[in-house]
Amino acid sequence: MANEQPSTKVNAPLDWLPQQDAVVSEGPANQVVLLTESAQSEVRRLLEIEGQPGLRLGIKGGGCSGLSYDLSFTEENEGDTVIAFDGFNVFLDRKSTIYLSGITLDFQTGLEGRGFVFQNPQASNTCGCGESFSI
Repeated sequence: MANEQPSTKVNAPLDWLPQQDAVVSEGPANQVVLLTESAQSEVRRLLEIEGQPGLRLGIKGGGCSGLSYDLSFTEENEGDTVIAFDGFNVFLDRKSTIYLSGITLDFQTGLEGRGFVFQNPQASNTCGCGESFSI
């Protein structure tokens, strides 16, 4: 995986941002969520099929480790953190923003299948399939 670090614009309550302005500078330390180039490409393809304006990343209770990742194609909700990528937006609700801040979303293909892979630096424990985590 290459170190793709797209520039993003974030629209979120200021108390949820790592800096006190609405534009997050480049680099993984200051971005709420990173998407690799392959993930961005797959999201664009799926959004065209789904006919939705954006990708929602979230968390929900459950899974082997306590929290599970949730990914859906949808519209923006009031209070969402909105991260603009080239051609689409990523939406996170307030609770998910706390748990997913700093993640990298990748899209991989290989012998074990194809799909989105979450790389979460906050996760202290993950299950074997990578679909749930704890902090």
